Amino acid sequence: MSKKIASVAALAAALMLALAGCSGQSDAPTASQSSSSGNGYGAPAPSQSQSVNDTGAMLSTADSDLGKIVVDQRGMTVYQFDKDTQNSGKSSCTGSCLDAWPPVPATEDSLKNAQGITGELGTITGTNGKEQLTLNGWPLYYYAPDTAAGDTKGQAAQDVWWVIDAKGDPIH
Repeated sequence: MSKKIASVAALAAALMLALAGCSGQSDAPTASQSSSSGNGYGAPAPSQSQSVNDTGAMLSTADSDLGKIVVDQRGMTVYQFDKDTQNSGKSSCTGSCLDAWPPVPATEDSLKNAQGITGELGTITGTNGKEQLTLNGWPLYYYAPDTAAGDTKGQAAQDVWWVIDAKGDPIH
């Protein structure tokens, strides 16, 4: 009988912990609670109601294990693709490539509000039909598995994807 009571007690404790995890309480700040000091990767996080797709990416630089790299306003790393041709005005990433490597969206504000970027910013019409940001003539992309500010999981993927520096040069 004591084994049954111990099992029920353990199950009850596990259930209480699971419910506590669903309470919605969190110590991590939300986007609307971000501090003025930013996210540690170059710029303050945008407000919760403001997405990168709405505003375009606002580029800046951040220190990383790879050196100073280009990130957007959320601290998300941007990449360059060796199969693109610099200054060609077009992207070589099409079809399923875009699922893993979404283009960095551009707006007029993207070109005006970059901080610490020394290369030339521009835009192209990406293969998805939307404006895509370029740096030093290279179309820019995110890597879908990068889920947190500062992630660089796409670095050297397939030996053709690279983080990029402030001048717009790939970091190999």
